[in-house]
Amino acid sequence: MIQVENVTKKYGNFTAVSNINFEIDEGEIVGFLGPNGAGKSTTMNMITGFIEPSEGKIIVDGYDISKKPKKAKKQIGYMPEGVPLYGDLTVKEFVTYMAELKGCESKSKKEKVQKVIEETGLVDVQNKLTKNLSRGYKQRVSMAGALVGDPKVIILDEPTVGLDPKQVTEIRALIKKLGKNHTVILSSHILSEVSQICNRVIIINKGKIIAIDTPENLEKKVVGDNSIYVTVEDNEEKMKNIKEKLSQIKEVKLVSENEDKTKKYIITAEKDVDLRKNLFETFAKEGITIFEMKKADATLEDAFMKLISDTQKNEDEKNVEHKENLKKDNKKIEKEQEESNKKTEKTKKNKSQKEEEEK
Repeated sequence: MIQVENVTKKYGNFTAVSNINFEIDEGEIVGFLGPNGAGKSTTMNMITGFIEPSEGKIIVDGYDISKKPKKAKKQIGYMPEGVPLYGDLTVKEFVTYMAELKGCESKSKKEKVQKVIEETGLVDVQNKLTKNLSRGYKQRVSMAGALVGDPKVIILDEPTVGLDPKQVTEIRALIKKLGKNHTVILSSHILSEVSQICNRVIIINKGKIIAIDTPENLEKKVVGDNSIYVTVEDNEEKMKNIKEKLSQIKEVKLVSENEDKTKKYIITAEKDVDLRKNLFETFAKEGITIFEMKKADATLEDAFMKLISDTQKNEDEKNVEHKENLKKDNKKIEKEQEESNKKTEKTKKNKSQKEEEEK
């Protein structure tokens, strides 16, 4: 449905998006994630045709958005962040206006407008001015504007930001429903929301794609090892030697010291080993009291933070390596220059001596 091929976007010397590639299949709900300034909005604006890429191409439902913009844009419904509405129009007037902008046929326009008003739960407020609506209803109106005309691709930028819990639940249910008949790209900073709604996740950082996978797989990669969190009371500090008591333990690491004098540890075991029974027995013998024990499950937020952190770490290491190489190159150049100067000086000296001898 959507193909992004070798796409780069530059603003002068600044590269906002650097040679990114990904595909989104028909009927997928895909989360598009990244920290502020990562290139999310730039990428979404390129997919919608609002801005053109400096290099590469974007294909929507078989149409190159640079070569056939009208046909490509007709397949897209876009709900931007910030809910930009015309306050002096009623809900119905706004959705009708959006239908006209999208070129809906006159004979079917009225029917399509009413259908999308019903789908987004706006029937009771369709004759109210949009400026008099609550934040939740304004989000629904913006979504209705994106949906009218039945586009194949729906792009939603922060659709639940600023909503109360009830409104968030309603919008999430609506997005899931949309995924049955549309391809959905969802950008959100609420990672638990993305984990609940999306089939796959694309993570971008500093203009580059750093991960494309399901939320579940990304979460598994973070935990990696077989780990358990335990909170214990250990007045005699016997946890220091617990690794020697159980051969299956690979590592014992202190996570935090609590106000009630308990300590939280993460214990990592060999793969496919269930430590819990052995820990209970060993801790009882050692006089270590267990307050809490749970498996170290990761969230999408954990995965996101680790990926961003690893990317930054790799970049820092490359910068250090680059600086070291520059130092080496400079020293090499200085040495070569010094040797060249010595040769020149020697040549001058020999020439001078020769001239003296000739005299």
